[in-house]
Amino acid sequence: MKKQLEKEYEEIVKEIIEHPEFQKRKKYAHHGDITVYDHCLKVSKKAYSLARFFHTDYKSAAIAGLLHDFYEKPWQDDPEKHKFFEQHGFTHAKNAKDNARQYFAKYMTPEIENAILRHMFPLNIKPPRYKVGWIVTLADKIVSLEVFKYPKKLLMLVGVKSKKSKGSRL
Repeated sequence: MKKQLEKEYEEIVKEIIEHPEFQKRKKYAHHGDITVYDHCLKVSKKAYSLARFFHTDYKSAAIAGLLHDFYEKPWQDDPEKHKFFEQHGFTHAKNAKDNARQYFAKYMTPEIENAILRHMFPLNIKPPRYKVGWIVTLADKIVSLEVFKYPKKLLMLVGVKSKKSKGSRL
């Protein structure tokens, strides 16, 4: 049964994972030593299994989980100074949704787009509208608990402070 579920999951996400634009995320740093690619894969797999457990749309959960951080450039390398609510943690969800729509339009549904856009709840104050969004948000939080391995870097790892911020020892 486990191998059958793994095969099913791989069939759902294969085209996205193999796409050259998604492959670029292997070079984007995310939390600690993990890449955006690895983080999104973990969130996608967790969202897929949670959605199956809750008997809801596991295909959309897998796709939304995979694309929830599909923003266009590595935010940690951004030398620009941004106002607080314009920092990565507050803005990347919209960028990820727009980028996902650009590269993977055939997969975009209202549920998937909303899941990508609202996955940062409660940091972004609007909650997800659909079950898939709640599942992706939960999966992202579960997977992102890894940031607590690095308490001194917590603000940077959640995208509220860059590693090049003034006064930072990172």
